[in-house]
Amino acid sequence: MRSAIVLGGGMVGVSTALHLQRRGWSVTLIDRKEPGRETSYGNAGIIQSEAVRPYPMPRDPATLARIAMGRTNDVRYRLASLPQHAGPLLRYWWNSTPERHREATLAWARLIAYATAEHDTLIRDAHADNLIRRAGYRLLHRDPAALEQAIAVAEENQRDFGVTFRVLDGKELARAEPLLRDDLPGAIHWLGPWTVSDPGGLVSAYAGLFERLGGTLLNGDAQTLTQTTSGWSVDTSGGRIDATHVVVTLGPWSPQLLRKFGYRIPLVRKRGYHMHYQGGRSLDLPLVDTANGYAMAPMAKGIRITTGAELTSPDAPATPIQLGHAEAAARELIEIGSRVEPEPWFGTRPCTTDMLPVLGPAPRHRGLWVNFGHGHQGFTLGPATARVLAETMNGEASAVDTSPYRLDRF
Repeated sequence: MRSAIVLGGGMVGVSTALHLQRRGWSVTLIDRKEPGRETSYGNAGIIQSEAVRPYPMPRDPATLARIAMGRTNDVRYRLASLPQHAGPLLRYWWNSTPERHREATLAWARLIAYATAEHDTLIRDAHADNLIRRAGYRLLHRDPAALEQAIAVAEENQRDFGVTFRVLDGKELARAEPLLRDDLPGAIHWLGPWTVSDPGGLVSAYAGLFERLGGTLLNGDAQTLTQTTSGWSVDTSGGRIDATHVVVTLGPWSPQLLRKFGYRIPLVRKRGYHMHYQGGRSLDLPLVDTANGYAMAPMAKGIRITTGAELTSPDAPATPIQLGHAEAAARELIEIGSRVEPEPWFGTRPCTTDMLPVLGPAPRHRGLWVNFGHGHQGFTLGPATARVLAETMNGEASAVDTSPYRLDRF
């Protein structure tokens, strides 16, 4: 029986462990915490089947000027941290030209096409359907001109990729969300995405399925990974674990581990925050307030507000300025109640400079594999990229050409 160690217990790692296990592999899943407690825990809880285009870096001077002057809540930065982001940001900007973004979109959309179908299989097998709602989410626009522009983009995505949506004018939005203020221009209702009332809980449910099927889940330190004569070993709470293969699914921490083996993978690390609110009113479906750079979603713990991107140092203390602006903007729309947690949660999204995940074998180390760098969509794409990687590791033909995601492209 072939054996594998999977390092990282987020959505990507747990899904990878499950797909290998289904192919008869003996799999040990290792993380320093319980599954789903890091980046996979903190998102807006949307399986975004409509996200057929990766997020490019803005290139128009007006938008860049607003970011530089702190006039947008989508992106904020700490000035002292910018030097460490400069190189990756420059490569991100270079890859965001229309031509290169079109190339990235073709590779990205091939993976997104499998997002809900691969989640569906795991949801059913993990008996986690109570966490899922299959009714889409809404993209709110406060400015009529911005709404018209967004409709044009949505129509283009529908034409090119078959994603479905409805346009809601102000009156239709008020009927759909009667607790919102009723003077808004409208929204786009994306119909295909699924929403999750507890993102970390869904990862935990998948991990529970992995254990029920005979998988081993251990706490351990990925930095102890070493290559042996027969494969790979890691130190864990249960002692040293050996396997012939190892998969690095550590999200934003993956490049740090791979550096010790001579691989340099540039990432744009985007920190995000969230907070829950109770005691106010709720929403029918998640709502993204595009003008203010945040998402607001009804979840098991209450309304969750999730922020955009903060460029800061990995070890920098929390500076939840974006969360404060988002909370104030949300209170203009609906009574959200009081904060549940004493401090906001925060985590880091691993965004590659060409907007595509890193997926496949490490070219200079036999038995070393990678699956990370999904940007804002690790929660969405985890099961899809896990299937592609497991097929590759198992010597199967994959429906997806993996060459755009190879590790050595950098």
